[in-house]
Amino acid sequence: MKIISWNVNGIRANIKKGGFDWLINQNADIFCLQETKAHPDQLPNEVITPFGYKSYFDHSKLRKGYSGVAVYVRITLKPEKVEYGLGIEELDKEGRQIAIFFNNKDENRDKDGNNAKNSHFCLVNTYFPNGGGGPERLAYKLRYYDAFLSYIEKIRKQGYAIIFTGDINTAHTEIDLARPKENIDNTGFLPIERAWIDRVIVKKYVDTFRYQNPKTIGAYTYWDMKTFARERNVGWRIDYFFVSDDLTEKVKKSEIFFNVLGSDHCPIFLDIAL
Repeated sequence: MKIISWNVNGIRANIKKGGFDWLINQNADIFCLQETKAHPDQLPNEVITPFGYKSYFDHSKLRKGYSGVAVYVRITLKPEKVEYGLGIEELDKEGRQIAIFFNNKDENRDKDGNNAKNSHFCLVNTYFPNGGGGPERLAYKLRYYDAFLSYIEKIRKQGYAIIFTGDINTAHTEIDLARPKENIDNTGFLPIERAWIDRVIVKKYVDTFRYQNPKTIGAYTYWDMKTFARERNVGWRIDYFFVSDDLTEKVKKSEIFFNVLGSDHCPIFLDIAL
């Protein structure tokens, strides 16, 4: 299964820049978008229902042109169910999450006819809050982090393997951003934010890119456009694919598509044997 994830920084702007056409041409099984900044009613039909895919959208209920996520699933995959948000009103108003549940029991049976391991899995696409804008917003981000981890742990206890992706809005370690010392006191690299990713890993979720590239430096997914940081590769790796550890050995490839333009983020890619 091939999955692409991308913070498009506005799907309508991304369409005009050719980004959506690029996505469709990749022939992925699933693609996950963050920061769509649009209600489906604001999009053309060919974007809502591109040939061969079914789409799911979550959008901000507070104001238009803000936040939002989307997931496009190949129509042959047929999800078992879809959930929107975390089930917490305060955290769900901004339209930040879609979870797609799959049950491939009919296609994945072992030699004895039993359901194969990992036939149940859940893909969660999330646009995590940015902690900028003052202490209240940072506190909101941390509440979201805690609620999200509780959410995926609950799903995992129900027997689903987990894949989660999106813009986490935090660089985990010093090799995940170009200038760690200068940003130690800035949101996106605060010790309290990075500690949450530590907790995720302790719970046995695996950062797929870092698992395959443990010492790679200069691998970023976001650059500040105002300072032309992309041209100088002064960036941050804040977009991730994580999998529960029962899927680790099924990860075939985890990549960053550095050269794809259309946003201040670039797409990331996961190829996993499911």
